[in-house]
Amino acid sequence: MSDTPSDGPTAVDRIDAAIARIESAIAARAESGDALAKRHAALKARMAEAVAALDDVITRGNPN
Repeated sequence: MSDTPSDGPTAVDRIDAAIARIESAIAARAESGDALAKRHAALKARMAEAVAALDDVITRGNPN
């Protein structure tokens, strides 16, 4: 083994690159989670509207 550094990336360079990849993945996952939460809220609202509409239909159809 030689004590002189090679021309390739150093261990610190590789660690810095790994940290950058991890931070990028965390940001992408958070962004994806936000989008999923918005879709869930929209679906929940639409389902509430559908259930309310069905409730109205059932109520109007009931002669009591």
